[in-house]
Amino acid sequence: MVLMKDFSLSSLTAGFVAVLVGYTSSAVIIFQAAAAAGASQAEVTSWFFALGIGMGVSTLGLSLYYKTPILTAWSTPGAALLVTSLPGLSMAEAIGAFIFCGALITLAGITGWFERLMKFLPQELATAMLAGVLLQFGLAAFKSAETHLILVISMFLLYLIGKRFLPRYAILIVLMGAVAMVSWMGGFNLDTLAFQFAIPVFTAPSFSFAALIGVGIPLFIVTMASQNMPGIAVIKASGYNPPLSPIITWTGITTLLLAPLGAFALNLAAITAAICMSEEAHADKQRRYTAAVAASIFYILSGLLAASVATLMFAFPQALVLTLAGLALLSTIGNSLAVALGNTEGREAALITFLATASGMTLFGIGSAFWGLLAGMLAWHLMRRPAS
Repeated sequence: MVLMKDFSLSSLTAGFVAVLVGYTSSAVIIFQAAAAAGASQAEVTSWFFALGIGMGVSTLGLSLYYKTPILTAWSTPGAALLVTSLPGLSMAEAIGAFIFCGALITLAGITGWFERLMKFLPQELATAMLAGVLLQFGLAAFKSAETHLILVISMFLLYLIGKRFLPRYAILIVLMGAVAMVSWMGGFNLDTLAFQFAIPVFTAPSFSFAALIGVGIPLFIVTMASQNMPGIAVIKASGYNPPLSPIITWTGITTLLLAPLGAFALNLAAITAAICMSEEAHADKQRRYTAAVAASIFYILSGLLAASVATLMFAFPQALVLTLAGLALLSTIGNSLAVALGNTEGREAALITFLATASGMTLFGIGSAFWGLLAGMLAWHLMRRPAS
C-alpha cells in the first residue's frame, strides 16, 4: 500500500507533536467558550468530541485526496470571541450561530471568492506572515528556560545532537528525552486520568437574529481572516498548490454537520500545519502528507476519548510543549525568512508583514496575521517600482 510506504517514524512524530501543540495551547479557551454558553460537563465533552472528529475526518480526507499535508483545526480566535459574545445566549442560540457560520464558510468556498482573493498574495509576503506567526513559538522555546532551565537546556542539546546524527528523528529524540526526564522528576500528574469514550450531545438549534448577527457573522470573519488566511499562506509558503476553494468548502460543510454537537468553527490550521510541512516531518516533500494523516488519527482518538484527553494533554508541562514546538518549527521559521527577505525589491514590504504579524496585535477582534498581510500588501504595491 502506497500510504504505508510513504509513512515514516518522523511523520508519525510530527503528527503527534502538531496535535499536542494544538490542544495544549488553546484547549483551555474552548473550555471557557463552552462555559460562557452555560454548557454542562456532558456538553463540554460533546464540543471536544465534535471538534476532534471534525478535524480528524477532514484532515484525513483532504490530505489523502490531494496527497498534501492539509491540517484543519478549531478556530482559536473564534473560541476567544465566543468567550465574550456567548454570555446571555442559550445553548440552542449558540448552536444556531455556529450553523450560520458554517454556512457562510461553505458559501465562501463554493463561490471561490476567497481563493481569488488569495491569488493576489505574493510568495514573499506569505512566507513573511508565516515567519511572524511562528516567531512567538521560537521565542517561547528559549523563554521557558527562565522557569525550567535544566529541562530546556537538555531538550536543546538533544535537538542539536539529533540534528547532527539523526536529523529525521531529531524531534522524536527530543520528545522521548523530555518525557523521560519529566517522568523521572515526577512532573506528570496522571492520578485523575481515566480512559472513557465520549458521548455526543445533540442540541437543536434556535436561530435568533441577535445571535446570528452578534455571534455568527463575527465568528465567520475572525475565522476567515485570522485562521483560513494564515492557513492558506502556510500552504503556499510550503510550496504546495492544492485547489483552495474545495478545501474551504469542506471545512464549512464539516462545521455545518457537526455544529449541533458543538463544533463552532473548523478551518485550515497554520501553526500546527507548519509542523507537518517542515523538513522534520519527512525528508521527501511529496510524502509529508503522511504527517497530516498521522495527526488525523490522533485527532480522531482525541475526539473519541474527549473526556480523558484534556486531562492527558494538560499533564504535559507547559515548558515541555513550548520548547518542543519551538524546536520543531526552527527550520520552517528559517526557511520562511530566507524566502521572504531573499527578494531585495520586496524586502521592506516583507519585513513590514513579518513585524506586524509578530507583534501579536488584535484590532476589531481580528488577529495580527490579517493586519500584517494588509500592511505588507499596501507597502508592496506602493513601494515597488513598476515594470519598465
